Amino acid sequence: MNKHRTPVGPGLALGLALAGPAGAQGITTVKIAEGIDNPTFLTSPPGETNRLFVCSKRKGIYIVKNGVVLPDMFLDLIDETGQFTQGVMSMAFHPNYAVNGKFYVVYSNTVVESQLVEYEVSATNPDLADESTARFVVGPVLQPDPVHNFDLVTFGPDGMLYLSTGDGGGLFNQFGGTAQDLGSILGKVLRLDMSLPPPHIPPDNPFVGLPGAREEIWLYGLRQPWRYAWDSVTGDFFLADVGEDRWEELNVLTGGPAPGANFGWVCMEGDSCTNQGTCTCFDTNLVDPVYEYPHSQGCAIIGGFVYRGNQIPTLQGTYFFADFCLSQIFSFRWDGANMLDFQDRTAELAPSDGSGISLISSFGMDSSGELYIMDTLDHEIFKVIDDTCAIDNYCQAGPNSVGAGMLIAGLGSPSLMANDLWLTAAGGPLGNQFGVFFYSPAQTMVPFGNGFLCVSTPLHRLNPPVVIQSSGTAVRPVNYTLPPMDSGEGQVLAGSSWNFQFWYRDPAGGGAGYNLSDGLHVSFCP
Repeated sequence: MNKHRTPVGPGLALGLALAGPAGAQGITTVKIAEGIDNPTFLTSPPGETNRLFVCSKRKGIYIVKNGVVLPDMFLDLIDETGQFTQGVMSMAFHPNYAVNGKFYVVYSNTVVESQLVEYEVSATNPDLADESTARFVVGPVLQPDPVHNFDLVTFGPDGMLYLSTGDGGGLFNQFGGTAQDLGSILGKVLRLDMSLPPPHIPPDNPFVGLPGAREEIWLYGLRQPWRYAWDSVTGDFFLADVGEDRWEELNVLTGGPAPGANFGWVCMEGDSCTNQGTCTCFDTNLVDPVYEYPHSQGCAIIGGFVYRGNQIPTLQGTYFFADFCLSQIFSFRWDGANMLDFQDRTAELAPSDGSGISLISSFGMDSSGELYIMDTLDHEIFKVIDDTCAIDNYCQAGPNSVGAGMLIAGLGSPSLMANDLWLTAAGGPLGNQFGVFFYSPAQTMVPFGNGFLCVSTPLHRLNPPVVIQSSGTAVRPVNYTLPPMDSGEGQVLAGSSWNFQFWYRDPAGGGAGYNLSDGLHVSFCP
């Protein structure tokens, strides 16, 4: 177990933190999706690079495919979840998903029951789940309160399935001290072997054979373990536990989560004794947090991930976490015993388009190890990118037959390695009109058709033309490996900047019969 440490809050930590390395690569965020109601988690199937799966608290699971939110949900759980429950919290794909199609979802239903459910993907459509395959793995468990319920499901590096559970709520766990009760699965992290028959108990779980104990339990003494993660390189285990009314805490178990570790709730909140419960305060067998902060500096810690992606090399080994109420984002590196290079990343990670990230509910990570942030207030999802990547609008759109004119946007990342940027133009005329995306290195703003030309010569067309959808939206991927982007004067390289615009037919708009969107400036990075 960890030795007792004297933790500090963000204010003091920033004063003591080591400065980042000279010339370090800066980071920012770019919006990759919006309109997903109350996003709570993001992941992707092992090895997949074109689909992100997003849990929506009140709805189910959406797919963001090639930068576009698909209109049909992958899994519709609207009827199963309730307005006053935690709803859909997380999902995990089986490590062998490509073969067996199995995935796992955590949600609370309308009568405040929590469950972990196994599903399979449709045999005919990879973008749809087969709801008829639903099978309860854990639960349904009737909760004493509609908070502190089941939280996160993942597969660990040992191939086991892990599930974190809250203590059931109530002031200082008034519902019977579940976190310290080995006869309850609440306030725990459970560990299951899905290759074994139900109840899937691995024989090396720490409480197997102990009379009265639930054999699924791997870790205990937790209040609301709101996200945990392994470092995929070192195996270190990071767990954020939401406090009661005074302290938020972050725990790190070097080398992985030791079986049977006790994190001390309800007798300990952070590093402070509560004089509650059955455990003994400051027992040396309890896991001490490596970091805590008081409620004067936040209210609910949101655990994240250790960055191990390829797109931002200088971030390797950096752990990110946040606070829900103040929308602050922090990071540090763990050397096996100490926190190094602690930084407040809030300002740095403000989106490049000038918008903000509000009420962070969760971080997400795709199969490539890239990092995402869920904004539950504004229903938006952001990707962490190199700050030499940027997407900004400029110029002016001219009115068309249905409104103020089409507005162009970029979804995904302007990273050449990611190669996942999509162009969209919304607010166009209906009736199967067509248009063309084009780009150039220079900006202008001169009258042209029914609008304004925002880019100047030389112009490069992205063929073929696209048809404006019934929603008034035009969409196309940007592929840097195809002409005209792969060679010549239209080639897109790291460090280059280009300006994009959409030309479209609008016969009912009068005048010239064609119009243009506003302009989009994109700075590309490796």
